[in-house]
Amino acid sequence: MPEVRKGPLAGVRVLELAGLAPGPFAGMMLADHGAEVLRIDRVKAVSDRPRTDVMNRGKRTIGLDLKAPEGVAALKELARHADVVIEVFRPGVAERLGIGPDDLHAVNERLVYGRMTGWGQDGPLASTAGHDIDYIAISGVLSMLGRAGEQPTPPINILGDFAGGGLMLAYGVLLALFERERTGRGRVVDAAMVDGAAILFSMFYQAVQGGHWGARGTNLLDTGAPQYDTYETADGQYVAVGSLEPQFWEAMVTLMGLTDLPDRHDRAQWPALKARLAEEFRSRTRAEWEAIFEGSDACVSPVLSMAEAPEHPHNAARGSFVRVGEVTQPVPAPRLVGVPEQDLSPATRLADLSGWGLPAEVTDKLRDQGVLA
Repeated sequence: MPEVRKGPLAGVRVLELAGLAPGPFAGMMLADHGAEVLRIDRVKAVSDRPRTDVMNRGKRTIGLDLKAPEGVAALKELARHADVVIEVFRPGVAERLGIGPDDLHAVNERLVYGRMTGWGQDGPLASTAGHDIDYIAISGVLSMLGRAGEQPTPPINILGDFAGGGLMLAYGVLLALFERERTGRGRVVDAAMVDGAAILFSMFYQAVQGGHWGARGTNLLDTGAPQYDTYETADGQYVAVGSLEPQFWEAMVTLMGLTDLPDRHDRAQWPALKARLAEEFRSRTRAEWEAIFEGSDACVSPVLSMAEAPEHPHNAARGSFVRVGEVTQPVPAPRLVGVPEQDLSPATRLADLSGWGLPAEVTDKLRDQGVLA
């Protein structure tokens, strides 16, 4: 029996060619909202791949040798019955394998072909290697991140791989699926992490060019201002302060019992004001500050570890995290009110491909040949 999926993407079939973080993240986002995602892995990787990988949740997995003609033929048959392909190779690799956009559109013109790369499908750097840090460096984004007087600091690999990469690819796929409802034809989505990272910083490009944003770490939102930073507490923990608006600032300083403070609107006073706040925050533990600010509009929050976050009362009340297998992980976002929860079980091996156009006798033969796992 075919798998019954729920959610707004129920009925959408996705072939995800195995790759690193951004491609699987895009596939996860689609699976989280009801798409049937079949991950195409390397044959040898199937038996070795952990089944607790969060980004494989809700998917099914097979191994397919795409260097074998039989494997390519099998993928084309799968693509004939698919709505979306997620491809994560360097430009030209898919074409050399015979599974590029033209190859697959020849068997299914309605197919949305999503391409995930760091540099994009063209340009001088298109064929070169890179990682998240390189893509956000070239986009201008990395130059904005870090404290005053220090070197640029990459925020793990969130901005390039996940926000500018996987999430933008998933968005592009949805745009192409929406357009297909009018045109009846699929489209190639060129999702480049360098593009995605840049567009996330649209507001700051305007601020810099307008002279409203100064050197790294000296501005309102980049740890330059006392009202938007983190402060250490007596127990070596931290609180986050985001009291930007006047009423929030007044709520914070009143609850802290602070008076005769330097003017926070005078940038020359920011260092002195930050030092005063730092001194006060170090006088109590994080838990004590949580109790002081509880229920207020001071915009002061504890900086929780990833182990603590699922247990926070707000996250617990909303059910923001769920334990699947042995891994505690975030639930799908955004939430669509009234849509049933998805099956978040880890990716499993798919034995029956008949619903994808490959009958049992064909899959048996491919297994015997070592092309399919």
